[in-house]
Amino acid sequence: MKVGVIGAGTWGTALAQVLCDNNHDVFLLSTKEHQVNEINSLHKNSKYFGNEIFINEKIVVLAVPTIAIRDVIHNLLPYIKKPTVFINAAKGFDVLTNKRLSEVIKELIPHDLLRGFASIIGPGHAEEVIIRKLTMITSTSLDIDIAKEVQLLFSNNYLRVYTNTDEIGAELGVAIKNVIAIASGILEGLDYGDNTRAALVTRGLHEIVRFGLFFGGKMETFMGLAGIGDLMVTCNSRHSRNYRAGVIIGKDDSSELFLKYNEETTEGVRTTRVVYELAKKHNIYMPIVTGMYKILYENAKPSDMIKDIINLPLKSEKE
Repeated sequence: MKVGVIGAGTWGTALAQVLCDNNHDVFLLSTKEHQVNEINSLHKNSKYFGNEIFINEKIVVLAVPTIAIRDVIHNLLPYIKKPTVFINAAKGFDVLTNKRLSEVIKELIPHDLLRGFASIIGPGHAEEVIIRKLTMITSTSLDIDIAKEVQLLFSNNYLRVYTNTDEIGAELGVAIKNVIAIASGILEGLDYGDNTRAALVTRGLHEIVRFGLFFGGKMETFMGLAGIGDLMVTCNSRHSRNYRAGVIIGKDDSSELFLKYNEETTEGVRTTRVVYELAKKHNIYMPIVTGMYKILYENAKPSDMIKDIINLPLKSEKE
């Protein structure tokens, strides 16, 4: 199969290697000339992965940050001449409308050019996929046939792909967990222990489920790879940009310097605002997300927010 991977960052490069390992004909697109030359001549992408080697497409993988999705599709469409399956690998919300990425991508691509759409998402850190460590993720699509097609495209002896048709639940799960991951890093930065972070992740999952069910997601999705699976890995891994961001914020007991000097893509920062505003609009109780919004957008001290959450009125765990 001929596959185009748009975006030669960490995840795009890792997915391109998976496809090469599966004997597909892969075209990896980057906007950086030196990166393209290195990939073509040396078969590596040293900016992200040191010396690890990876050796008119019917399928296109969009492996770019959410903020770039609109521009990338706009620039790409003139070169799409036939019906194509588009696969999204990003996690978050559209920067203009706050819609889920699948909604926006399907709106931007003309119907006659869109043979199908799926998201390849779940608990997969590129840093481990690139060295072929066993990973399990989902191929999520409203069309089960497309989900299965993408499943077969990527699955091999180190990447196991499950199908899922709950587009809403999967996309919301993998997006909102980034908010909880920043909070988890903050606890680490503030020198809280494992007990505290376990409590945060558990109650964070509760908020994800409450939000996701309201918008039409399914409980089984939040109990799966795109829910608790992605939440666990992102809240506990040194590979997670959102977790690392939280550690910095926690150590400073402030988000000010991080927001001023950060140059990494940290999807959870913007996702916090989107989810907070939607939760407020629809009266969805999300104290952790609210606390994170105050830290990131109102310059509240993380240590104060932790105390505020701990001192909320006592209630049943089901609430």
